[in-house]
Amino acid sequence: MKISDSEKLILLMLSEIYDKLDLKGEIEPDFIRSAIFSGNTWSIPWKYVGIPFESQETPPMVKEVLNILDMWGFIEWSYNQLSDENKAYVEKEAYPFGKEPKFPGFDGNNETEYMGIASFLVDDLERFSEFKGRYFNSHCPSIDGYQRMLPVYKSIMKERFNSQLSPDDLVMILKERAHPTMRK
Repeated sequence: MKISDSEKLILLMLSEIYDKLDLKGEIEPDFIRSAIFSGNTWSIPWKYVGIPFESQETPPMVKEVLNILDMWGFIEWSYNQLSDENKAYVEKEAYPFGKEPKFPGFDGNNETEYMGIASFLVDDLERFSEFKGRYFNSHCPSIDGYQRMLPVYKSIMKERFNSQLSPDDLVMILKERAHPTMRK
């Protein structure tokens, strides 16, 4: 959603009036403020689907974060369905990324936009509830590894069609986190 600077100011002022008068309605002033201050105004039509907003393209970085969160949600779910024996196999074969694989987030210093989008999706838009309450700062560069993992994940999911990832699937996906120069 494209909102001009003056429109942002008007929306923020209206949010303050809403709060001051203790008005209760369909629109949540805290959400509007958060979307504006965080630069995530693309999310307003997502939150208020009943309003006939102009059709708009989802920003590419948002699409990428959605894909990453979807992938990690499926990795975690699939891993948790495994037997202890299969978990040990994944841990060994996908070392060092196979032990209880969990979405580590994005680098807070260099991938702040990705981290902010992930946090906004989970905390403000209440999507990907499995990640609620997590800290999204990995403290190390992560996006390159996720970008290597995604094509492998998508290729497997075309065949699996939302069924559980096998231990071998998990190993193939998780091994992609390692930079090619660091693989055995």
